[in-house]
Amino acid sequence: MKLTIEQATDLAVSALSRHGLSSGHARQVADHLVESALCGHEFSSLPRVAAIVEELRAKTTAPTPIELVREDGSCAHIDGGDNIGYVVSLSAVDKAVEIARRLGVAVVTADNTWFSGRCAYYVERAARRGFVALHTTNTTARVAPLGGAERIMGTNPFAIAFPCKSDPIVIDIGTSAITWGDVVLARTKGEPLPDGVAVDPAGEVTRDPQAALDGAFMPWGGQRGSALSLAVQLLGILAGSAPVIAGTAGYGLLFVVIDPARVGAGGGFEAQAAELRRIVTASRALAGDARVRMPGDGSQSRKQQSLGEGYIAVDDKVYARLVELTR
Repeated sequence: MKLTIEQATDLAVSALSRHGLSSGHARQVADHLVESALCGHEFSSLPRVAAIVEELRAKTTAPTPIELVREDGSCAHIDGGDNIGYVVSLSAVDKAVEIARRLGVAVVTADNTWFSGRCAYYVERAARRGFVALHTTNTTARVAPLGGAERIMGTNPFAIAFPCKSDPIVIDIGTSAITWGDVVLARTKGEPLPDGVAVDPAGEVTRDPQAALDGAFMPWGGQRGSALSLAVQLLGILAGSAPVIAGTAGYGLLFVVIDPARVGAGGGFEAQAAELRRIVTASRALAGDARVRMPGDGSQSRKQQSLGEGYIAVDDKVYARLVELTR
């Protein structure tokens, strides 16, 4: 199924607002999901609507307004009011940019929120305004530590973006062998998981998406990935979350934003970043590889192609579910 950007956005807004999000919040979430689709990240795009709706239906109390509860110099903390993390994260990163513009650096945390989407979306937002931005969030316990079979840590993504004379340089890394969104998408489409990314509740390796959701995902990158996941979990605690997030609520978000004009590189950072990009992409590729790419190049290339074509592709089963959720 092919949808124009406007059709995809309207469909997501309709489904989300139908199930409890305000029209403004629904539009912010839809814009994020459609951006993910344009960049080719199917798992974090329109298929997420069904999971969001499921969580909204499970809520027994209404969210309260997002609140800035503390601001002290370059630091601030936001109470998400149990609003969806897509919206809370926008408030947090924009607050961090505001502080960094005044003081040169900002550390903003947020808690009492859930489902925050693709971390690259927020750090790129800051980088396009000329700031270096780092973002981490811990999430629902779905990942076992290295050598374990019990889910303790979240999929715990880490993202950092750097302003550049052309597009920002964006690095977005999940610390689990597979994302929750990929597993849910595989279940929706009736497809098996790759080998070695998850175990079932008995601790046996599985390719069954439902068994993986009932069991645990494996950490990415062996001991290094497991250690990075632990670090993101600790940063989430620093932001106000519990040590282990048993349900879907209670994420801990951290944003660090830096004005490069205030530190060593001064006003020349973007030019230097562009020069590094040129050096990397011009370097000699391995045999069989067309060229060396920078992180995020694939996403930007797919986005430009999608914008040129004027549509995004949506799996037929996902589309049918979205239409059902608008009724």
